[in-house]
Amino acid sequence: MLVNSAKEKIKNSVMKWEGVISEPHRFGGIEFKLGKREIGHVHGNYLVDIPFTKKIKDEILSAGLANQHHVLPKSGWISKYLETPQDVDTAIELLRDLLNLP
Repeated sequence: MLVNSAKEKIKNSVMKWEGVISEPHRFGGIEFKLGKREIGHVHGNYLVDIPFTKKIKDEILSAGLANQHHVLPKSGWISKYLETPQDVDTAIELLRDLLNLP
């Protein structure tokens, strides 16, 4: 199930954070960057990918907040599928946590 407007809700939230820009992602969707560093990207209204250290990724997976990355499971990247409005809120929180924002 897709969450209508998930991509726009995420973009609207993330673009309020100081220094964050968005641009098209090379594999489709929207990529968010802080300086030259990618902080994550959204594929349509169904998936968000976010890079963490492997240690933090393991904590996120153990807490059940996200899944292994759909293409790079051995990396620090996680995939958050957007099946409910709560998933959208969780994706925004994970992006915020990556940047250590309150």
